[in-house]
Amino acid sequence: MASVIKDTKADKIFKICNYVFLTLAMLVVLYPLIYIVSASMSDPAAVNSGEMWLLPKGITFEGYKLIFDNPDIWKGYLNTIFYTALGTSINLAVTIPAAYALSRKDFAGRGLLMGMFVLTMFFSGGLIPTYLVVKNLGLIDTVWAMVLPNAAAVWNIIVARVFFQTSIPKELEEAAIIDGCTNFKMFVKIILPLSAPIIAVMALFYGVGHWNGYFNALIYLSDKKLYPLQLVLREILVLQEMSSQATTNISSSLAEAMNNKQQLAAVIKYGVMIVSTLPIIIVYPFLQRYFVKGVMIGSLKG
Repeated sequence: MASVIKDTKADKIFKICNYVFLTLAMLVVLYPLIYIVSASMSDPAAVNSGEMWLLPKGITFEGYKLIFDNPDIWKGYLNTIFYTALGTSINLAVTIPAAYALSRKDFAGRGLLMGMFVLTMFFSGGLIPTYLVVKNLGLIDTVWAMVLPNAAAVWNIIVARVFFQTSIPKELEEAAIIDGCTNFKMFVKIILPLSAPIIAVMALFYGVGHWNGYFNALIYLSDKKLYPLQLVLREILVLQEMSSQATTNISSSLAEAMNNKQQLAAVIKYGVMIVSTLPIIIVYPFLQRYFVKGVMIGSLKG
């Protein structure tokens, strides 16, 4: 039997330091998550007074009841789902073909086009010119304002291009061309079925971006019927802050009533955080293996 290599004193110290660091990192990540879950189902007074600092106190689901009874939150939830599904579909329809075309060595002018794409990563027109473009296209207060301005991300195109260059065998493409396969048919019948990892990675990147996005809605939308969930949550936070400031200049009885509403609003805030992030948490484990595989293939062979 082969002799077992024993750890040296330096190795043991190194492992101990790693375990300590990883444990601290885990606590730093877990505490906010546990606190938000606990605060969303705790007594509002205990949350605002600081009595609840980790585990739930005075468990109540009044916040969740108000969330599910609020039509604005449900409307925002449905809008966010729609924007995420439509936006991700448009992103994939633009990113994947563009990345594949730029990965082909026989594509004339690909170097120039790639240089122009990369240039936009460092220099952009800015917010005002972008707003004017969106306005002149008639996209203000429409669904398209949420999905078209960010139809593609240059960094994602680069990642997908590296995947096509390193993971799709050139011999396969040459064999398809010899058999009389057109470029479009080869892309649809051969390339796409072999690209499940990078498609899943891109869908995850874009999907999370759309789900968490609020800036476009803040700039381009004024119709509350089109607000995504994140903008609805922002209004809850703003109203909570305004009610907090208003309680300083009113009678004690009215201040107490408003203070109770403010405390309940805080619990609703934590509940909406849970409701808004739950779908991403549920979907991510199913895409995690594609995420790791898709990124590592490009990084190892690129």
